[in-house]
Amino acid sequence: MADLSVVCIYCASSAMVDRVYFDATELLSGELVRGGVSVVYGGGAIGLMGKLADSVLGNGGRITGVIPKFMDDVEWSHQRLTELIFTETMHQRKAKLIENVDAIIALPGGTGTLEELFEVITLKRLGLFTKPIAILNTNDYYAPLKEMLNKCVSENFMKAKHLSMWSFVDRPEEVLPALKNAQKWSKDAINFAVVQ
Repeated sequence: MADLSVVCIYCASSAMVDRVYFDATELLSGELVRGGVSVVYGGGAIGLMGKLADSVLGNGGRITGVIPKFMDDVEWSHQRLTELIFTETMHQRKAKLIENVDAIIALPGGTGTLEELFEVITLKRLGLFTKPIAILNTNDYYAPLKEMLNKCVSENFMKAKHLSMWSFVDRPEEVLPALKNAQKWSKDAINFAVVQ
């Protein structure tokens, strides 16, 4: 069973999304704080990012933001975080987000969230990142992604064992159990990264 003290969460900055996504983010925040888990995220103040930060802090938890300086310059960053770390580039931000974390959680989001999620999945496929990944499928948001990833396997672009790199869960209370019970992943994964 995986030990969890710090998780990285990818999520949306849009404030225009349905209330159901905000509610799920708030519920997840409570679960994490009650579980003694600290959060690292993208540092934003609005959308699901803002809800995540406000909810973690409101529940007495710790949350660290990582944001490029150019985003802070246009006042995108949350000003009441436990810690706020600045980077120069988006690439540096993504590397810093996963540094020393015990797991990844992806909430619904747009291209930025998808890019972060796919990068960490690729790193895991290559054995460069070995921690658990949970994808919170609120409102069946990620159903098309799940279908696409399964198609990658059925069309032989990936091996079936790659499907164990992540877990899709439908409810916030399923996230921590999914992470704690995730299949162990090895740095040797690069040896089966290419489908033959």
